[in-house]
Amino acid sequence: MIRPVPHVAAMAPYALADLGGPGTVSMAQHESAFPASPAAIAAGQQAMAGLPLYPDPGWTDLRAAIAEVHGLDPARILCGAGSMELIGCLIRAYAGPGDRVLGTEYGYAFVATASAQVQADYVKAHEVGLTISVDNILTTVTPETRIVFVCNPGNPTGTLVSNAEIIRLRHALPTDVMLVVDQAYAEFSDALHDPAEIFALTDRRDTVVLRTLSKAYGLAGARVGWGYFPLEITTQLRKLLNPNNISIPSQAAATAAMRDQAYMHDVVAKTAELRDRFAEGCRALGLTAPQSHTNFVLLRFASTEQAQLADASLRAAGLLMRGMGGYGLPDCLRATICAPDIMARARDVLKGVLS
Repeated sequence: MIRPVPHVAAMAPYALADLGGPGTVSMAQHESAFPASPAAIAAGQQAMAGLPLYPDPGWTDLRAAIAEVHGLDPARILCGAGSMELIGCLIRAYAGPGDRVLGTEYGYAFVATASAQVQADYVKAHEVGLTISVDNILTTVTPETRIVFVCNPGNPTGTLVSNAEIIRLRHALPTDVMLVVDQAYAEFSDALHDPAEIFALTDRRDTVVLRTLSKAYGLAGARVGWGYFPLEITTQLRKLLNPNNISIPSQAAATAAMRDQAYMHDVVAKTAELRDRFAEGCRALGLTAPQSHTNFVLLRFASTEQAQLADASLRAAGLLMRGMGGYGLPDCLRATICAPDIMARARDVLKGVLS
């Protein structure tokens, strides 16, 4: 029998959302409630003619569009097959056996998987009120800590801390500890906090900022993420990134989507309206829902049993939210914002359970 190396054999596979069976509407994966920009769809379709060729390994047009929109240096932008690829490469490049990767209590679970792949220890700092705590992160740092990951806005909580808190964290961390700010949902909070302040932290050469086109841009199926890095880190990550990681149609669609900022902002505004209306409706039913700055809402029930009953009732109605037991929140379900009729159906099911 051919055996894997021991640490891989001991790992559990990364758990994706349960998608249910045929006819089930998934509210579990943070996909956009709205289609991608028509310009992005058209560009992706047109680019299909280039499929006999390998894609541009430098993502030239896409990097130029990102740099133009955000006022960044294109030489410091790297693109990945979703931000997951960039996270995995960062951990492989900068952590290993005996090192620590520090996340937060309810941070993105894939960071733990990527840490296990390189035999680094993954440690979580406690959050306060389902929100990252800079003070708790700092007290959890040890001499073995190599990377600190923070999601802002948070996943699966949807909560947000100010730029000032992220900047305070960076200034208080040791200079030999990399800070990775995962901003997968930042387009839903950019109007509240100047994104340039966080991008500027990368000038210190010890900070990375990650974003994605999967959420606000509606391109989850295209698998396009990006990050802003110090030049020294881009050099190391290029050694680990698949040199042809993003297909020709995906690059074309992402470039057009990035250049259609008006469409993206409209999607964000409409999603936020649906989100806040649904959250208020759920609070009126007696559920707890922290203020979300993303395209989903975390719902907390009175007990684990009530959350399980709600989950079963939603499934019976052909709706599927994400159970949060794997995040240590067994009394919670996470609801991705979908079309208005889907949100109304979900609220009606919850009303029936809670009444």
